[in-house]
Amino acid sequence: MIRVRKASERGASRYDWLDSRHTFSFNEYYDPQHMGFRSLRVINDDRVAPGAGFPTHGHRDMEILSYVLEGALEHKDSLGTGSVIASGDVQRMSAGAGVLHSEFNHSRTEPVRFLQIWIVPQRRGIQPGYEQKRFPRELKQGKLLLIAAPGGREGALTIHQDASVYAAVLEPDQRVTHEIAPERHAWVQVARGAVTLNGHPLGEGDGAAVSEESRLELVGAEPAEVLLFDLA
Repeated sequence: MIRVRKASERGASRYDWLDSRHTFSFNEYYDPQHMGFRSLRVINDDRVAPGAGFPTHGHRDMEILSYVLEGALEHKDSLGTGSVIASGDVQRMSAGAGVLHSEFNHSRTEPVRFLQIWIVPQRRGIQPGYEQKRFPRELKQGKLLLIAAPGGREGALTIHQDASVYAAVLEPDQRVTHEIAPERHAWVQVARGAVTLNGHPLGEGDGAAVSEESRLELVGAEPAEVLLFDLA
């Protein structure tokens, strides 16, 4: 079963410095029918104006991934981490027992676009942590590249949940497949471009909840970048 969540149906937060689209309920956007999917709790598509960003604020008991699509994001946190996350980089912050952080557009002239992803951890109160890795476009071209997984297997970022996150870059008619084990589920999110998922058309910003399927086939309808979450 595949249930499509159209980009046009998402919630939105718009300010003079931020244009954010919410796949699931977030902040002032509340939809009881879209509170997350399995352990996946938040997918925000954020566009931040030059020099602007999110001032220091706190999180607790959440695995937070930042997947930068365009521009660069400047990160600082109470763990003493300071970094710049550029397009092609992925950041993982385990909020655990509690962490303070800020995220700002690193550029004074160009916007930044990134996907902010929250995954509920398997247990509460873990030690907060930070990790950042680069996953070049060529490694994602025509294949599903593992970018986050328990234990950081295959060079992925480490997340504290039974979830595996993949990224793929597809040209038109290029295809990738993914086998789903029994009793597992998946969420597919189109970051940009357009694909078909088992024949279902998905455009930029569209998502799809997948249950009771054993195999997924993603085919590029136009140049596209896609995330796939394999979830317990």
